[in-house]
Amino acid sequence: MDLKQFEKRKKDHIRLSLNMENQAVGFSGLDLIQLEHEALPDLDFSEISIKSDSLEQTLQTPFYINSMTAGHAEAIPLNTMMARLCEQKGWRMAVGSQRRQLKDLSAQKEWKQVRKAAPKAFIIGNLGLSQLITANVKEVLQLIESLEANAFFIHLNALQECFQPEGTPLFKGGFQAIEVLCKKSPVPILIKETGCGISSKTLKRLKNSGVAAVDVSGLGGTHWGRIEGQRSDPQNLQSLSAKTFQNWGISTVQSILNGIKLRPDYELWASGGVRSGLDAAKLIALGANAIGFAMPALGHALKGEDSLNHWMNQIEFELKVAMLCTNSKQLKNLKTII
Repeated sequence: MDLKQFEKRKKDHIRLSLNMENQAVGFSGLDLIQLEHEALPDLDFSEISIKSDSLEQTLQTPFYINSMTAGHAEAIPLNTMMARLCEQKGWRMAVGSQRRQLKDLSAQKEWKQVRKAAPKAFIIGNLGLSQLITANVKEVLQLIESLEANAFFIHLNALQECFQPEGTPLFKGGFQAIEVLCKKSPVPILIKETGCGISSKTLKRLKNSGVAAVDVSGLGGTHWGRIEGQRSDPQNLQSLSAKTFQNWGISTVQSILNGIKLRPDYELWASGGVRSGLDAAKLIALGANAIGFAMPALGHALKGEDSLNHWMNQIEFELKVAMLCTNSKQLKNLKTII
């Protein structure tokens, strides 16, 4: 692994993910969902609870900050700050890819610092499927151990790997690798896409695999095909082709609907273009168990802890407003209105 190249790529990802050109705005499907207003709700705002039952735990909120960045010096203060706030507010947090540790054992110090900053936080580890395939299970279990992770994401990013200049689009044997990890892992294994959504066919394949949850991460938010295309030389084959696929994917709403129709044996989590507490309410009403935010959280985190804290408060408040205006005292009531 070329560590300088690796760190540059991770810094490019932060910079480019905040560029609106790389956001698939309007494709999430959330603007087409309209919750019906209840003009005569029979509850007080103070009665509303956003506690969420997930992965056999009761959590303070249904929210999580999704995987964004890791493996470089600038990621450590960002991840520790986000983890600390998530612990305080009852959000979960997923770290960026831990792949660097597979080749550089000193990288585990990042995860030990994150865990030290938030010893009681629900933190989700993370590794790409192509890295899972080539690693042995013991190495992956060490990633879980170094973070003291409460759960572990395997992220699916076929489109991104195709256009990434240093990409490794090697996914043969991926499903079998997931099954093996599920059997060996001491914590729940979660699957997540990275902005292209998940089809009914794929969701069906994941039934009975042992995974505990699937984050559909649909089209509508950060589009990694666009980002990797911008990282390449403009005349490069990958850069030119990335423009062809700039709107590739399945919307967040359609991905959740695909899962609900299937009635899977795992939880359905939703991310991808979620920009408000109202968006979260819509997805919960459709059947999502948890709601993830990435780019909006990153933007506020880069401004500082106060900005991130204020934004998290806003997201919670907006969800509660949507619940009052649909006469939903608890999240389970919200799930009955569509």
